[in-house]
Amino acid sequence: MVRKLILYISMSLDGYLADANDSLDFLSSIAKEGEDYGYKAFTAEVDTYIVGRKTYEVVLGLCNGVFPQAKDYDCYVISRQSKAPENGVTFYNGEIKALINKLKSKEGKHIYCDGGGQIVSMLLAEELIDEMIISVVPYMLGSGKRLFPGNYPEGKLKLLELKNYATGLVQLHYQCNIT
Repeated sequence: MVRKLILYISMSLDGYLADANDSLDFLSSIAKEGEDYGYKAFTAEVDTYIVGRKTYEVVLGLCNGVFPQAKDYDCYVISRQSKAPENGVTFYNGEIKALINKLKSKEGKHIYCDGGGQIVSMLLAEELIDEMIISVVPYMLGSGKRLFPGNYPEGKLKLLELKNYATGLVQLHYQCNIT
């Protein structure tokens, strides 16, 4: 199997990952018992997790200092600072392209990227994201942290799948780097 880097993420209809205070409360608007929006099936196909430092810290804050992804995945936090590994997490401050190419060259399942916006822009700028699965939540935040803050090249995407759910959530699955 060829490993792919897949962005799997949710955003508000107006393009925000979170509000200005890093709150994800808008996600509760689509909470439905028994519905995981394909998350379990997706995560069965991945074994590596990449996230930016800011998103990592938000998750730690939401989870009482625990990073739950570390128990299921080989985790990398992309940071500008050098830091020793802790609690199953490797902090990486080198060239993002070198890390992704190294991970893709290893045997394993796919690589899961969970943001934030700066990491997504960095990965897009280097054309490293192979696929994007974006869940669009029917909610307008008006301001906050953008999923796509800019600084990446223009490019065509290929729609692989479109799913809509009773809650109003629409999930878009794209292949990237189409020539």
